[in-house]
Amino acid sequence: MGQAFRKLFDTFFGNSEMRVVMLGLDAAGKTTILYKLHIGEVLSTVPTIGFNVEKVQYKNVVFTVWDVGGQEKLRPLWRHYFNNTDGLIYVVDSLDRERIGKAKQEFQVISFIWFLTKESSCERGYSLGLFFFQAIIRDPFMLNSIILVFANKQDMKGAMTPMEVCEGLGLYDLKNRKWHIQGTCALKGDGLYEGLDWLTRSPDFADELKTNGDNLQL
Repeated sequence: MGQAFRKLFDTFFGNSEMRVVMLGLDAAGKTTILYKLHIGEVLSTVPTIGFNVEKVQYKNVVFTVWDVGGQEKLRPLWRHYFNNTDGLIYVVDSLDRERIGKAKQEFQVISFIWFLTKESSCERGYSLGLFFFQAIIRDPFMLNSIILVFANKQDMKGAMTPMEVCEGLGLYDLKNRKWHIQGTCALKGDGLYEGLDWLTRSPDFADELKTNGDNLQL
């Protein structure tokens, strides 16, 4: 009786939990984002070897956020973090125009993508980030996960706009998926909580979330 009442109380008044994996190419700002959300401060960071995991409280939701290293040698391990994941945060360095335009050969070193994507070939001119992104969202463990893209480093001169990042990732080609792109500045914290707010309004927490509606946030 007591346990049942406690469970009912937690349902209406307690915290909900959400497991999120945060991915992206190296130097995109993932770890800076994680600790800005976790402790409200910017820490001196080094490239993540493996992963960092922290709990982030926002409103009545406790996010368990897995920040996984983005170096080339670590990318084949990304899919091991997908199981039981409620959402994906994909972080893009909006200032890194050079890597958004990398060619096909940089994709070919990531052999696991061939096992995850439906396509057997790729066209010249597609970005490396696009290949990783498309592979991730098609993984069987991620089919029901919602997708939040952080277009990071918006404070930097010459950064791609959220619209440019959106087009570069092919977000509008996603069908029947819940996604949102949010411009952010990890150092200042701009846009981070707006992104979490969108996650809390996902189908797991509210019924009114729209599919591919009001997706672009500048």
